[in-house]
Amino acid sequence: MKIGITCYPTYGGSGVIATELGKELAMRGHEVHFISYALPFRLTKYVENIFFHEVETSTYPLFEFPLYSLALASKMIEVAEFENLDLLHVHYAIPHATSAYLAKQIVKDKKLKVTTTLHGTDITLVGLEPSFLPLVKFSIEESDGVTAVSRFLKEKTLTNYSIEKDITVIPNFVDTELFKKVSIDDCAFRKHIAPKGEKILVHTSNFRAVKRVTDAIKVFNIIQKEVPSKLLLVGDGPDRSECERLVRELNLSDSVKFLGKQDGLVEILSSSDLFLIPSQSESFGLAALEAMACGLPVISSSVGGLPELVKHNECGFISEIGDVERMAKYSLDLLTNEKKYEVFSHNARSRAINKFDKSIIVPMYEEHYKNILSS
Repeated sequence: MKIGITCYPTYGGSGVIATELGKELAMRGHEVHFISYALPFRLTKYVENIFFHEVETSTYPLFEFPLYSLALASKMIEVAEFENLDLLHVHYAIPHATSAYLAKQIVKDKKLKVTTTLHGTDITLVGLEPSFLPLVKFSIEESDGVTAVSRFLKEKTLTNYSIEKDITVIPNFVDTELFKKVSIDDCAFRKHIAPKGEKILVHTSNFRAVKRVTDAIKVFNIIQKEVPSKLLLVGDGPDRSECERLVRELNLSDSVKFLGKQDGLVEILSSSDLFLIPSQSESFGLAALEAMACGLPVISSSVGGLPELVKHNECGFISEIGDVERMAKYSLDLLTNEKKYEVFSHNARSRAINKFDKSIIVPMYEEHYKNILSS
């Protein structure tokens, strides 16, 4: 198959999954064309069968804002016609599915299909901007196929938009051969972060308010009073300054490390003991899945798709949003019980392998494509 993939190329779960999916499809012999305004950050090296097409936006005195949606549609048309694409797979309903719909109406080859993967923000966005509802609803209904990354997101989509469109649940995936605990016997990173053998907790996100990173700090503040430990905060975003202020206010500057955006996540996760994800909204929780693949038990909030990923009292614990005391209690339970921790660690890794490995999920996308193309 010849597949065009459009995603946001920056840090974030949707971009990660779209890029990793494209790489896996290329490895399976498909021809993959990424269409976006920048090279996806996970495309760090040449991969056979993968091509990149940059969407260029021009500024004109007449137009106050760049017309990205139209520029994207124009590039989709160009790539679809000259590369003879079979389908466009867009990640996010707006603006990507909207641009794909427009491109489909214009291309000469009327056999071109469009499938849309919903990741969450495009659906919850309507709660903030109701004016987008008709556009999102239209883009979903006019797609030849639609997938969602969790059952929660599927149900929320059907409810929010009052549509009867068939939505296939295809969860996010992880490469468990890449994301696995590496030997840390001589790990300089862990020795540097925790020179006295402290426990290490980690949180990764884009530091938006919805991620409630301050809750992770508050949970850690309780934990470190009972167990010598360190907290690693990976990522960057609008809430980072507030998090840094809270760390200073709680006198935790020596124990909390802001690492910023990092590519070497495997070493960081392998050096850690627990993963914290106290989000207010999480359609799936890819960061938690990558941590589980590295054998980290997860302490999470009970929102969105997280309960579908994290089995409570098996490979982690789930608490209500904002219940930092309970999250801390669960964390201490694992950090002070070595045998229980080992069981949870094993369960986390096993669940990632048996339910969410790329070898299981990528064929689901291939089957989804075949069904669309044959319809």
